[in-house]
Amino acid sequence: QVQLAESGGGSVQTGGSLSLTCTASGRSFSSYSMAWFRRAPGKEREFVAAIRRSSSNTIYADSVKGRFAVSRDNTEKTLRLQMNGLQPEDTSIYYCAASDSVILSRVRAPDAYHYWGQGTQVTVSS
Repeated sequence: QVQLAESGGGSVQTGGSLSLTCTASGRSFSSYSMAWFRRAPGKEREFVAAIRRSSSNTIYADSVKGRFAVSRDNTEKTLRLQMNGLQPEDTSIYYCAASDSVILSRVRAPDAYHYWGQGTQVTVSS
């Protein structure tokens, strides 16, 4: 099993940047595919970005492509999301998630992930 905890959320103005970190505890972090999701008030949970066991394979939602960057450090057991050019529509609670068996065609599906953090709030004001 793996336990996940997000940090780094906060409030910024439009165009600002934030960096989120997900710290994992437990065994074999490197064996998990990792992802970021977000949920805005009144909306469904939305895929943001994923990174496979190999850090060279990253996938992004169209809405964040070119603005957000996901990375991982398997030695430090951390997952990061660098968010630049933030917009009010990026306001959400951001969650990190882990799966030991997600296939490439399902990386955007929340139900493909077995472990979740508690979330961190990101608020972007205009």
